[in-house]
Amino acid sequence: MKLRSIHNNDFLRISTNLNEWWGGRNMVDMLPRLFIDHFQDTSFLLEKDGQLMGFVIGFVSQSHPEKAYIHFVGVNPEARNEKVGRRLYEHFFQIVKEKGCQMVGCVTSPVNTVSIEFHTKLGFSIKPGDYEVNGISIHQNYDGIGQDRVVFEKRF
Repeated sequence: MKLRSIHNNDFLRISTNLNEWWGGRNMVDMLPRLFIDHFQDTSFLLEKDGQLMGFVIGFVSQSHPEKAYIHFVGVNPEARNEKVGRRLYEHFFQIVKEKGCQMVGCVTSPVNTVSIEFHTKLGFSIKPGDYEVNGISIHQNYDGIGQDRVVFEKRF
């Protein structure tokens, strides 16, 4: 598989796969073009024989330059057992460490148990929230009314 930085012309290629990769959930609105246009030095994709296998969209915080944030990650369902997500995250970690970051943050939906398990296996800790469900701490209304999230942090 070939790992490379994201380019502007990758936007449609990525966005046309989002809803399908998430089992029909409407995810397209969560990844506007601005993320791909403005965070190319910290956003990457993996290809295999020209097919998109996965991507990670992340950035270094302008307000807190010691922190990085992963906004979105996607893995082609055909490549779910090929460690695509792990490879993308580890490359992102390496790049943001070189930029002086000491911590990476990200969030996921409380119903996304696969994502919660993935992040904890990668060494992320769950930040204490407002309530718990099945032992998982949840931040109520984190992304707006009714938009509860699990908030992760990984320190280097």
